[in-house]
Amino acid sequence: MNDNSLAIEGKVTQRQDLWWLEPLLVVLVLGGFVVYATWAALQNAHYYVAPYLSPFYSPCLSANCAHLTLPLIGSWWNLSPAILILWIPAGFRVTCYYYRKAYYRSFLGSPPACAVRDIAKTYTGETRFPFVLQNIHRYFFYLATLVVIFLWWDAILAFRFPDGLGVGIGTLVLLGNAFLLSLYSFSCHSCRHLCGGSLNTFSKAPARYGIWRVVSRMNEHHMLCAWISLIWVALADLYVRLLSMGVITDVRLF
Repeated sequence: MNDNSLAIEGKVTQRQDLWWLEPLLVVLVLGGFVVYATWAALQNAHYYVAPYLSPFYSPCLSANCAHLTLPLIGSWWNLSPAILILWIPAGFRVTCYYYRKAYYRSFLGSPPACAVRDIAKTYTGETRFPFVLQNIHRYFFYLATLVVIFLWWDAILAFRFPDGLGVGIGTLVLLGNAFLLSLYSFSCHSCRHLCGGSLNTFSKAPARYGIWRVVSRMNEHHMLCAWISLIWVALADLYVRLLSMGVITDVRLF
């Protein structure tokens, strides 16, 4: 398709395929996740049932937590402890290079798809507020790494039941959550740059070059990791929530 086909009066595009399907799916899935995560974070209930802690509330930083992880905040905090921590993974995903592409196209129509006219009449990119703040992504990566460490600790604690060591379905759910979020975090462009982006000569740093190659291979699947980890973390919270509410029963494998 050439540029002349886009200049026809009244035409947004002459594409005949279902170009709108991908942006629509992003709106539904990403929008649905935001709604669910916000609702779950504000509940301040049903986020812990021994030995499982919802990833939306990890690490628990306030003294009013049902499961204390790191009580840095005193009893004066009477709101949901999820509010103290969810801004980190939220900021990491909002500023993520892939998610920026996804929600710019789907929610802002900039552009909705290749060879489709932008919704906005002007284009400023990320040069103006608030989009200029996207540059802090690398710092959210450092904070998100700390959260991932705590999620792995929660996965380890998920083996410790009140009656001793064991493995339940919830154990596997939290293990899978920590693993998938690790893949998403460490396949990040900022992680790749941290490993090898500042090197002028790879031969002088063979260890960092090896790590950079591994992260680069992971980065090729960053989009897939982004969506799978997003859906899984919501399902992990839902699993713990339903257990706590007594809707379902955890199955002990051994």
